[in-house]
Amino acid sequence: MSDIDGMGTERATCVLAPNPSAMTLDGTNTWIIGEPGAEEVVVVDPGPKDGRHLRRVADLIAGQGRRVGLVLLTHGHPDHSAGAAKFAGLAGGGVRVRALDPRHRLGDEGLGEGDVVTTGGLELRIMETPGHSDDSLTFWLPADRAVLTGDTVLGYGTTVLEGRLGDYLGSLDRLRAFSAERDAAVILPGHGPKLDDPLAALDHYIDHRRERLAQVEAAVAAGAGTAREVVEIVYADVDKSLWPAAEWSVQSQLDYLNERS
Repeated sequence: MSDIDGMGTERATCVLAPNPSAMTLDGTNTWIIGEPGAEEVVVVDPGPKDGRHLRRVADLIAGQGRRVGLVLLTHGHPDHSAGAAKFAGLAGGGVRVRALDPRHRLGDEGLGEGDVVTTGGLELRIMETPGHSDDSLTFWLPADRAVLTGDTVLGYGTTVLEGRLGDYLGSLDRLRAFSAERDAAVILPGHGPKLDDPLAALDHYIDHRRERLAQVEAAVAAGAGTAREVVEIVYADVDKSLWPAAEWSVQSQLDYLNERS
């Protein structure tokens, strides 16, 4: 296991799923979050439908003499959500899965902007941060000054966009302002290592997006007419196996430029 497995804060511990890839980096970070001494914990992003991983998370919690009170999803992509229903079953009857997208819920209760989760005496505050996907959420754990960003901000590399670039830029700006206002101490991402300088990480993400947008704009001015043609220019030094994913992000940028023109 890498150093990512077991990292975290006083209240949050990462269990790394065994699904590494170019898109998932070292694998999906499943987060166990609980107040010290509390009997109930919250599990964020149980991960893919991998029985060994799901059982490992359940066994770690049981081994601490605790139980799962609630499962939360940062978003519905399968590497975060596909194992949620199975995990809820392993964790015991009646465990709910809450998500912004109703398709990924187990139970009637959703999850969205302004919600506060208090299971097991925790305080987790929910923000909607679309861009990576339309249903992306960020969780604020004030007791640890920790921001759980899902795939909105990763431990390294950059995020592929399925949603609208304008939404994503707005989410990054919001997270930057929020982290400064609340003096955030750490970002706990959905993939990769934790980030101990949230403002620097968010500044890097914002700067990178602006630079990429300028590169896309220049490629279009040079005659590129499709997302693929832009990728061939802007991502010429990137492994071609990643080009299909890059096309998603480029299409978001092209749409954004068209909206502004």
